[in-house]
Amino acid sequence: MTSSEALDLTALRPRLPSPLRPAEDERFARHGVRLLLKRDDLIHPELPGNKWRKLAPNLRAAAASGRRTLLTFGGAYSNHLRATAAAGRLLGFATVGVVRGQELAGRPLNPSLARCAADGMRLHFMDRATYRRKAEPAVVTAVCARTELERDSVYVVPEGGSNALAVLGCADLGRELRGTAGTVAVACGTGGTLAGLAAGLGTDQRAVGFPVLRGGFLDQEVRDLQRAAFGGPTGDWRLDDRFHFGGFARTSPLLDAFAEDFEDRHGLPVERLYVAKMLYGLTALVEEGAFPPGSSVAAVITGCPEPSP
Repeated sequence: MTSSEALDLTALRPRLPSPLRPAEDERFARHGVRLLLKRDDLIHPELPGNKWRKLAPNLRAAAASGRRTLLTFGGAYSNHLRATAAAGRLLGFATVGVVRGQELAGRPLNPSLARCAADGMRLHFMDRATYRRKAEPAVVTAVCARTELERDSVYVVPEGGSNALAVLGCADLGRELRGTAGTVAVACGTGGTLAGLAAGLGTDQRAVGFPVLRGGFLDQEVRDLQRAAFGGPTGDWRLDDRFHFGGFARTSPLLDAFAEDFEDRHGLPVERLYVAKMLYGLTALVEEGAFPPGSSVAAVITGCPEPSP
């Protein structure tokens, strides 16, 4: 493919707009609240949810620039790394994944990283101190040198896929939900999905994001992403950081029990690191009386469960 040729993603047959389905749940119904599930996890079996929405515009930009190697970043259980590796296999991009933390010599890769490797992604492990500087040009240049890549041949996708292009892609999610629910809930890792979702919603709707990491830093990240994409903060949104369950990749017996119960109630596989925390937080808000009787809330199902070993 030359830089003048557009990348045709329709060949992957994405399911867009993604389905929006009512979910009968007595925990919501007894408060007079209607629950809707926005099944972004059904967009594509290997590029589900916000991963499609974030990656699609970046893949087009990479192809247009003539760069056929994608370099990106993530933790050892990163859904983003998995999706990028799958996109590379499906669309003919080489992929390099920079993984936060040292490789444990002699131990097998976890299921997420094993899936990345099986899809052809070259994994480069980076100590946490250097990883915190991953956005610096010198760090990216050093990674390219270590992996024997020409810097000019590499298209860098940030951690979680969140940049201005990704935010613009996620605005389509908000537009698909206009007129459907007063409040839309989404799990947040890097803030890109919330930034775009809030911008795409109608003026009478609001978005609530549930961070899956500790730290309380995400508010500024969302504002910065909206500034990069739209020139400034836009839309009605807020964060509720009470439901991270200890931080990224952390769960608990309480969260597992909740997720299993939700699966039994709705026949929906619930991904634990993002989706379960969002659904738990949304259910807690309903119990707290956060939504008036007669209102509707939509929960964005952004990902699929982790692959089996």
